[in-house]
Amino acid sequence: MNQSIVESLENKTILVTGSTGFLAKLFVEKLLRVQPNVRHLFLLLRAPDPSSAAQRLHTEVTGKEVFRVLRTKHGDEFNSFISQKVTPIAGNMSLENFGLSEDSDLLKRLFKEVDIVANSAATTKFNERYDVALEVNTIGAKNVMDFAKKCVKLEMLIHVSTAYVCGEQSGVISEKSLKMGETLNQASEVLDIEAEMKLMQNCLKQLEANQVSKIEEKEVMENLGCQRARIFGWPNTYVFTKAMGEMLIGKYGADVPIVIIRPTIITSTYKEPFPGWSEGVRTIDTFLVAGAKGKLPCFLGNSESILDVVPGDMVANAIIVAMVANANHQSSDPFIYQVCSSQTSPLSAIKLRDYSHSYLLKNPLMGKDGKPVNFVMPICLPTMDSFRRYIFLKYMLPLKVLQLVNVALCQSFKNTCKVMNRKINRVLQLVELHEPYIFFKGKFDDLNTERLRMAVRANTTEADTFYFDPKCIDWDDYFANIHIPGLVKYVIRQ
Repeated sequence: MNQSIVESLENKTILVTGSTGFLAKLFVEKLLRVQPNVRHLFLLLRAPDPSSAAQRLHTEVTGKEVFRVLRTKHGDEFNSFISQKVTPIAGNMSLENFGLSEDSDLLKRLFKEVDIVANSAATTKFNERYDVALEVNTIGAKNVMDFAKKCVKLEMLIHVSTAYVCGEQSGVISEKSLKMGETLNQASEVLDIEAEMKLMQNCLKQLEANQVSKIEEKEVMENLGCQRARIFGWPNTYVFTKAMGEMLIGKYGADVPIVIIRPTIITSTYKEPFPGWSEGVRTIDTFLVAGAKGKLPCFLGNSESILDVVPGDMVANAIIVAMVANANHQSSDPFIYQVCSSQTSPLSAIKLRDYSHSYLLKNPLMGKDGKPVNFVMPICLPTMDSFRRYIFLKYMLPLKVLQLVNVALCQSFKNTCKVMNRKINRVLQLVELHEPYIFFKGKFDDLNTERLRMAVRANTTEADTFYFDPKCIDWDDYFANIHIPGLVKYVIRQ
């Protein structure tokens, strides 16, 4: 990179999808903070009309705590600055041209002015309904690419995927693109994305014809997604549909400069706009939150399991640097960047238990009764077999006894049995969904990403602005003093 990153962003017009998401907010905030002379940001928001989109922009993007530093910087002029630099677009990425009318002035303006398209829209729920996941993660990705092709000034389509499109591979996982129809096992079926769409649509039609309830429809569509994913070697609907999205981009985007960013598990901010900001209960935080509330009697993991996490601000920085470094590149395949830590700064999964225990002993949460929540060190279960034995002995066996008593006492404990059974099934499902990541045996190669880091380090004036090297993170300090306190402040207490 010969030119300054900040200077390269000046006068750029960027369209961002998924802008209500955690990562996209960090990306948008950073762009506006480091380069106030960016020409314009168009943020695609799922909304029925411009007024609703403007409301979502205010309440779900710029009104959030993450914009606090920028709001302080601009003071009373903040809203004016945002209105000058940011335009919300009411649209739907599952539709061609996001549902905008072909003769609309807005669409014509987008095609004429947009330099960069940044697609970070995704549904990240592991067991999402198959129709929803296909619509957003797969077809949505192709629609964004089709839109980018029509932008006359296009320099780049940057697509945020996930490192876990690799499935459950072991060893070193390289930064290579996925080919159309590629599977992760020797599946007897051919992976045909159009056939998957038809299968999903036929299933929906059948459910409609049978007049099933919305709850039953949701359950069937969730199960269908997981079943289809496992047939082809992926552990869940999320990574399966993200992988298919990458395939479509690779096949149909040959004449477009494309970069694919594959982050691992994204956690709270390391430094900017301030340390510890997070939003919602993210992957590993499920267990941390349960522990903080005194509801985590056991912890899955062992000393050999590596947890690959990267703070959100580092991922946002990597996106910006990759965007600038690869503008107008010509390549038959997308450039792949895995933003990860397992190769250069590995973190043992078992440490997560120790971090939460240490922090919560000193800083216990207060319960509804105003008393400190009693945090007990969870029992460590190193394998799924040990977990299943633990669940059987501690919960399922007592439930079976209670069910026998319930029958003997004329259904006196019917509701208690139902609640216990539902809770046990919920825990089992949660752990099974996370199992591929708790016991993940792969390490992600980040050679391409390291080249980006080297280019940034060479530009000493911007190295501190666009940091994304996990080697600089002291995990003990990060979790004890940044991530867990931030989780308590911005997620649990809110």
